[in-house]
Amino acid sequence: MKKIILVFMTMSLLLFYAFPAAAVENEERKWQDETIYSILVDRFNNGDNTNDYEVNTKDSQAYHGGDFEGIIKQLDYIKDMGFTTILLSPVFDNVSKGYHGYWTHDFTKPEEHFGTMETFKRLVDEVHNRDMKIMLDIVVNQVGPNHPWLSDSSKSDWFQKETDIKNGDNQEEFGDSWLKGLPELNHENREVRQYLLDAAKWWIVEGKIDGYRVNHVHQVPADFLKEFSEEVKGVKEDVYLLGEVRSNDFTSIVEYEDLGLDGFLDYPSNEPLRAAFAQPDQSMAGLFSALEEKENLFQNPALVTKFMDNHDTSRFTRDTVVLNEHPGARWKMALTYLYTTPGIPIVFYGSEIALDGGETPENFGQMNFLTDKELVDYLTQLGEVREKNLSLARGSFELLHEQDGMAVFKREYEDEISVIAINNTSGTKNVSIPAEDLKDDMELRGLLAGDLVRSNEGAYNLVLDREEAEIYVLSEKAGINIAYLTAMLVVVVLFILFIILLKKRANRGTTNS
Repeated sequence: MKKIILVFMTMSLLLFYAFPAAAVENEERKWQDETIYSILVDRFNNGDNTNDYEVNTKDSQAYHGGDFEGIIKQLDYIKDMGFTTILLSPVFDNVSKGYHGYWTHDFTKPEEHFGTMETFKRLVDEVHNRDMKIMLDIVVNQVGPNHPWLSDSSKSDWFQKETDIKNGDNQEEFGDSWLKGLPELNHENREVRQYLLDAAKWWIVEGKIDGYRVNHVHQVPADFLKEFSEEVKGVKEDVYLLGEVRSNDFTSIVEYEDLGLDGFLDYPSNEPLRAAFAQPDQSMAGLFSALEEKENLFQNPALVTKFMDNHDTSRFTRDTVVLNEHPGARWKMALTYLYTTPGIPIVFYGSEIALDGGETPENFGQMNFLTDKELVDYLTQLGEVREKNLSLARGSFELLHEQDGMAVFKREYEDEISVIAINNTSGTKNVSIPAEDLKDDMELRGLLAGDLVRSNEGAYNLVLDREEAEIYVLSEKAGINIAYLTAMLVVVVLFILFIILLKKRANRGTTNS
């Protein structure tokens, strides 16, 4: 009996090792490999009722109770979707009704509605324990309305003159005016600079954060941005600085690249993105032209971040609803594009449940964790595929086909080749990709729906149903695994013999009794 069990265990191990090896070389994660989940703290999750001061969930412009503790309780939810970095809206102490975080009162302590510094540090530790990173949005150009500094005579020169900016897209107006009535800081004042620099470094050292999203960098002097970058990277070399330049022109964004900022929000592609995926049968040619432009302009285009919506825009779901389209299908197409094209994807909280909302504050809807999980599951699958296939984050880009919403493109990194097909049309599409664009006598293995396409007469024929996408990896054609079949057959035979032997022993025992 013992010998049979030993043989059975041995053959089981042979069966295990007969499977084809699929070892993936572990490489150190780079910032371009990250997938970012952006959270408006107050609207995400209420985990601690003791800090619910003046909370009113029925008032869209009041605090709703979201806090650090609430995020801690949902970290596994975020990680399970495949996100590797969390970007928080500003957590600094705000003036009254600054639930969104953008009306800073004190840069050196957390907003009391969100929790204590001790709780924030625990949040950061929990994030890092899950091998994730955490970033903060920081506003360095202005403070909140009615800020106490305004009535402090010793700080009269801390602000620009009070002349409201009429055109927020006109950079020439910045530097000596206020935007939307918010007090603009005077960065020519050394005390102002030092205050901001010390605060930014403090959160890196004490809070152990991994990066900043620097809000409205086009509203502050270039020399301050350069000093800001040098100072914060002086305390943490690999800190990631993501600059927000509100412009639809790449050339006006790339000029900030030499100031020490690592990446930038891709505003020029946002409107074309939304237009391409809000409904089917829309050309993606403009998107791919933008990709080529970024590749030619930026020193590191892989660090430019892509997004469908954020706190400054209406929700992408609203675009689809207005057009009487089903948000789930629209989001799947859009997210597939975000996750598979060059650049870091940023997903605004609630996108995974197709949260709806118009202009601010309607876009700050309350997160709901009890909705349909279909889109969550799809996003999770995308996250897993992107994490395991470095070509999707680091690879070169080559467009193979694009016509009226049907696109096929290739990403290549070292020995890995991925082929992405997005059928954002209202009908089934068949696209033939010449083998010379890939490699002949190979096969494309689908990672989303499990599709398998082998080269046939010098081409790969891809067939996708309407509003479907697939991410393929180019692989050797799979043959018959003789070792696997032999081991499996031996194990089955041994298992049958084992059962027969057990029955015989049982019968003997019954006879003897």
